[in-house]
Amino acid sequence: MQQSLINTIEIEVKFSDVDMLGVVWHGNYVRYFEDGREAFGKQYGLGYMDVYNAGYVVPIVNVNCDYKRFLRYEDKVIIETTYTPTESAKINFTYRLLNAQTGELIVKGSTTQVFVRRDNFELQLTNPDFFLDWKQKQGLI
Repeated sequence: MQQSLINTIEIEVKFSDVDMLGVVWHGNYVRYFEDGREAFGKQYGLGYMDVYNAGYVVPIVNVNCDYKRFLRYEDKVIIETTYTPTESAKINFTYRLLNAQTGELIVKGSTTQVFVRRDNFELQLTNPDFFLDWKQKQGLI
């Protein structure tokens, strides 16, 4: 059975993240997913520049965001980012955003990214060699 890799970070909601009602604007939760992916990439060696330097980019082709509660200015939020293994040539992440003070689930979601060659923007239908190497180093294959 393949394992999942998880990264967890904590951030504080900034003033620029909230709307006139004082709650986090709904689109910022997707940006928090991005914060989680960047932290995941730093921890596990799968950052955007790692992918880029291997000759690829990984655009998001699907995003899902299921809102349960909301956050306010200065709330602390835990972003839990989980890589979900797949044999397909794509990167799947799931997310859980939790209120750090109460532990309440705020948002859960997912993203799917595909591999595109950076030189000609050709979609890759098989896993690039660098990604297979990364999976092997992580014990995923």
